[in-house]
Amino acid sequence: MSGPLHITPERVAEDALHVQRKLAAGLTTLREVGDVDYGATPRQEVWRDGKVVLYRFVGDRAPTARTPLLIAYALVNRPYMVDLQADRSIVGGLLARGEDVYLLDWGYPDRSDRFLTLEDYIERFLGGAVDHLRRQAGLAAINLLGICQGGTFALSYAALHPGRVRNLITMVTPVDFHTEGNMLAHWTRELDVDLFVDTLGNVPADAMNACYLTLKPWRLLVQKYVGLVDILDDPKAVEDFLRMEKWIFDSPDQAGEAFRQFVRQFYQDNGFVAGTARIGDRPVDLAQVTMPVLNIYAEQDHLVPPDASRALRGLVGTEDYAELSFRGGHIGIYVSGRAQAQVPAAIHDWLAQRD
Repeated sequence: MSGPLHITPERVAEDALHVQRKLAAGLTTLREVGDVDYGATPRQEVWRDGKVVLYRFVGDRAPTARTPLLIAYALVNRPYMVDLQADRSIVGGLLARGEDVYLLDWGYPDRSDRFLTLEDYIERFLGGAVDHLRRQAGLAAINLLGICQGGTFALSYAALHPGRVRNLITMVTPVDFHTEGNMLAHWTRELDVDLFVDTLGNVPADAMNACYLTLKPWRLLVQKYVGLVDILDDPKAVEDFLRMEKWIFDSPDQAGEAFRQFVRQFYQDNGFVAGTARIGDRPVDLAQVTMPVLNIYAEQDHLVPPDASRALRGLVGTEDYAELSFRGGHIGIYVSGRAQAQVPAAIHDWLAQRD
């Protein structure tokens, strides 16, 4: 007889044999899979400031777009999620459509970077890369794509220097940090960030990763590794899994002072919405974002809920504002098959109408 879940001795034996076969196949598969890395597209270093490097991606053909597109990613992970592998690359999709794509790599902060501030990241590093591209292209302004925390940086920069950003794209970018469903924001709001940073100095990457994993503990700490058993006889699928794992855990530490300022100004004080955000001694007013804006958000995003991104509509000063809703999550927006088909095309088409 079987119970309510239709579990029978025969079914248990069958499942156990299935797992045994998969594990046995895995011994062969793991020997076949070599070292994996992320970042599929050739790139060239074109500018550097200390550990921060600006890369230009090299596609199969010369770009047709006249205006460079600079991607600014978050500090907490390596930026190559936008170019994870050949068949999962937002960068590759943009290059194939003729965009001239650049990426700012923040590097790995060490103890010498303990006192880097948000002003350093936004004015010195992001601003330095923008100015380099402006000079190189002979243009007054370039196109800027900010992703996650990099979108917060891009919004701040565009508000402070609206004449230097021709078109602004934000992707899964937090704007309202006090929305109801933002679990990470609820946790961070109660953090004694001064004690935290004064004790640790730079914030260890392992501490940040542990925090993100516990937002969805069953899915990220159990379910995905149980699911790994089902693909152990598929070398390509195992390679894809290991590449993603390597990216997740290859995270930089966070420069202490910049972390303190970001948590206090945005997660705790909700600086964009409250109008209290400052970079250095300059206030950040999103009403000064007067260039065209495309805001892309993910409907199932557990790190940046849609409401946190959609709040941008009521804060920017531009009349040329558009939103793109993506059916997926915070990572799926870069690597899913749907993302490859939709996101680069949407960005390119939107830019082409304005360039």
